[in-house]
Amino acid sequence: MAATITISSGATWQQVAADRQKHRASTLSLLDPPLPTLDENDLPINTIHLARKYLTEEELKITETVPENLVSQLAKGELSSVAVTKAFLRRAGLAQLTTNSITELLPRRALDRAASLDANLAQHQKPIGPLHGLPISVKEHIGMAGLDLNGGFVSWVGRVAEKDALILEILWRAGAVFYVRSTQPQSLMHLETSSNLYGVTTNPFNRTLTAGGSSGGEGALVGFRGSCLGIGTDIGGSIRSPAANNGVYGMKPTSGRLPMGGLTATQLGEEQVVPTIGPLSTSLEGCKLFMKTIIDAKPWYREPTLLPFPWREEDVFKGRKLKVAVMWDDGVVKPHPPVTRALQQIVDRLKGKENIEIVEWKPYKHDLAWEIIAGLYFCDGGADEAEAINSSGEPWRPLTKHILIENPHCKAHTITSMWAATVQRDVYRSEYAALWNETATSTGPNGEPEGMVDVILCPVGPGAAPKIDTSKWWGYTSQWNLLDYPALVFPVDRVDSVKDGKKVRYEPRNEKDKFNWDLWEEYGVEGWEVAPVCLQLVGRRYEDEKVIQALEILQKEAGFPFVEYI
Repeated sequence: MAATITISSGATWQQVAADRQKHRASTLSLLDPPLPTLDENDLPINTIHLARKYLTEEELKITETVPENLVSQLAKGELSSVAVTKAFLRRAGLAQLTTNSITELLPRRALDRAASLDANLAQHQKPIGPLHGLPISVKEHIGMAGLDLNGGFVSWVGRVAEKDALILEILWRAGAVFYVRSTQPQSLMHLETSSNLYGVTTNPFNRTLTAGGSSGGEGALVGFRGSCLGIGTDIGGSIRSPAANNGVYGMKPTSGRLPMGGLTATQLGEEQVVPTIGPLSTSLEGCKLFMKTIIDAKPWYREPTLLPFPWREEDVFKGRKLKVAVMWDDGVVKPHPPVTRALQQIVDRLKGKENIEIVEWKPYKHDLAWEIIAGLYFCDGGADEAEAINSSGEPWRPLTKHILIENPHCKAHTITSMWAATVQRDVYRSEYAALWNETATSTGPNGEPEGMVDVILCPVGPGAAPKIDTSKWWGYTSQWNLLDYPALVFPVDRVDSVKDGKKVRYEPRNEKDKFNWDLWEEYGVEGWEVAPVCLQLVGRRYEDEKVIQALEILQKEAGFPFVEYI
């Protein structure tokens, strides 16, 4: 719904925010049967198990089914889209009451769509597409026709999308049902999700921890099982951080593979660090289904900046070993013990496998990589972001200040200095490619390297989900944005006081490292008890399918995740 109380109508930022929250509450009130009223002060630290208290057995069963099984049941008519949509609406509503993760429910349009799909299936005896009847959640800055498109800024409330973003058009034709929109942070440039419009989105496993960002609403929703497949965006970790923090799968594709048209953000048109769009899901197959569905629609005919090549099904590992390089530490900020343990668990399980080779990966100047990308995020010195914030009078959030005001690499470029910084980016990319090429064991007939590392297995961040307002080191995710490599996050384990409680003596090597390690020393393992621990698999540019295939093999051979979160 288009907002009527806006800055342009003379309202204060507080009045605009109050109206948006009132609108959100009105959409939750449409749930049938209604959800109970929950007092935030009485919520447990871990809110995951509240679903079993307030939802029916059928709702639990539906919402805890992975998307590939749901689409199969929906296509056969074993489940109705109406029943599935109702279940996810109610669980998404409960996710809002416990994690503050949505901007609005869309029950009327979602149930109308679901009823239409059910009728079509009954009449024609076949689904309309590969996602027939499947509810999909949507990050708010992805445009939906007739709905507010504020990008997390109070001053932008009242802007309305004239039509659906291209990616939504494709998913709609594939049979998807859009039922909920999720929160995002002020500036869209946090590894957390907090705004003056909606407040702080928290982690369903531990409310003292962040859900991640900037797609943190999606992360919390999927982690809570209020969604089984959602859409996020990523320019520095904004899909992978929320996926990791909430124990789910999330993929940042290579740029130019999935359509970005119809999204709102500041600095639209910048090309120094190209954002991507991708899935968060309760399953690896859900991520693959999402990617394949969109690429099979040949979106490059509509968005000509996309590369025109289809989804590749060939088995790239047939007849050879999968070569995995393990990066334990980026050389800048040391991961907390649970992350290192999770890596070690997987390496131990993969050693000795006939079809897998494990080697070490030495990080190459990741501190320089951060300097480069942090200097390219805001080539106008942050002027566009500052205008969007200051024009309403809303206060700057702590992590907005961190990436803009406190970022020593943020500066207003001249055309000449921006060219020079872009050249520096490309030189670094070439050097990293050369490092990867050096892992080859032979040379092909045309001089090409053969027998190289296929993927890098590494942390997603320097710890499990961070405490609120402390997500300050982006290097484990932004590294791969700078290189434009595809990266896929997957769940492994959870923080455990027995496994991770041993005291570790460590002397930090720099201020960033000290800040991160001091958090572990301050809160101890108890501060992260039961929080999900995830890892990341990275491939070379445009090898998105290969990364998915590699994770399928690793998951089969190592047997992760090692715990169930729900």
